[in-house]
Amino acid sequence: MDYLRELEGKSAHDHRRSINKKTKMPPTCRFVAGPVIIGAGPSGLAAAACLKERGISAVVLERCNCIASLWQLKTYDRLRLHLPKCFCELPLLPFPQEFPNYPSKQQFVEYLEGYARKFEIRPIFNETVARAEYDLSVGMWRVRSVGENGEEREWVSRWVVVATGENAESVVPEIEGREEFGGAVVHTSLYKSGEGFRGKRVLVVGCGNSGMEVCLDLCNHHASPSLVVKDTVHVLPREMLGKSTFGLSMWLLKWLPIRLVDRFLLIVSWLILGDTAQFGLHRPPLGPLELKNSSGKTPVLDIGTLAKIKSGDIKVCPAVRRLTRHTVEFINGKKENFDAIILATGYKSNVPSWLKEREMFSERDGLPRRPFPNGWKGESGLYAVGFTKRGLLGASMDAKKIAEDIERCWIDEGKHLTALARSLSPEL
Repeated sequence: MDYLRELEGKSAHDHRRSINKKTKMPPTCRFVAGPVIIGAGPSGLAAAACLKERGISAVVLERCNCIASLWQLKTYDRLRLHLPKCFCELPLLPFPQEFPNYPSKQQFVEYLEGYARKFEIRPIFNETVARAEYDLSVGMWRVRSVGENGEEREWVSRWVVVATGENAESVVPEIEGREEFGGAVVHTSLYKSGEGFRGKRVLVVGCGNSGMEVCLDLCNHHASPSLVVKDTVHVLPREMLGKSTFGLSMWLLKWLPIRLVDRFLLIVSWLILGDTAQFGLHRPPLGPLELKNSSGKTPVLDIGTLAKIKSGDIKVCPAVRRLTRHTVEFINGKKENFDAIILATGYKSNVPSWLKEREMFSERDGLPRRPFPNGWKGESGLYAVGFTKRGLLGASMDAKKIAEDIERCWIDEGKHLTALARSLSPEL
């Protein structure tokens, strides 16, 4: 990487002046020698660390006031990692040995903050990206952002790494009669604890891991939760045969085809959990791993919710048709009174709202068009990390690939610039 220091010392100023002249950039424009990473969640941190390890510094832009804002600001208090820590660590730094196998939310945030310190990652906070577009005239990306005080900036770089992830914006469905309901209707991004719902009847809409865990938390705080299950769902025990279900699955896939592993998981789940269909939790036709690969839908890893459903502490309900005053009408015609509704309806990407590019990312869902493991790289120096639908493990895999690819490009372009400089100035 010595060539970069040479370039910065001898020609970077001229390069910036040349770009400014060609594009007539505003005074707030900043040339970035390395990549611009958009998002300071686990994926953005992983990409920045992998680049730093190779001697490449990046500018990290984050719209919130902290790293991992989804974890710090939009998750419930009792949250723990659903997978063992060995599958959730970021590249180059394992979790502390004293952490439990399933670290808490607070421990995970502590790990991420230590990760940023170790690799000297200093995101620019409260910086919201409004537009990112490739400028063909100069062969650079132009990223426009708005700071906390409304100041507009433009960042010019050869590379852009999109690290805003699959969970950038809450999905809040339209429900007929919501304004008439009268009680609280909140997304899980605003839910912290069941303490505020003690003694109340609460309807949780959505039966993924978050919806299931919120129901359990409500039970533990002496609320009366009901769970809307409108689709089929795979519920698996978090651990099988003394090992994590996920870890066991990964080990079995080394030796067996995915369908046989799925069959094994379902047999063991039936032995441990029983037939979930009799409690209103019908399984999809595809096995849990096949379904994950084809649609990205994650199976629920049960941590006690199913026992509460079996005991009647949590009631399973069909889809909602409409709301009236403190009343929910379901699609089967039944009506029940509730004090509050919690929407465990997930999140979505917001990439199409600011990235002016139509080849790599789908405008429909904001995810890379090419499926895993090929969705990490686009054209003209555009990359994506955190969009694999395979959690932190998938993000770590892509972060390593991105750093390797940018380093290769960095070295090749550096050699070209050095050769050009020597041809113009033989004494260099």
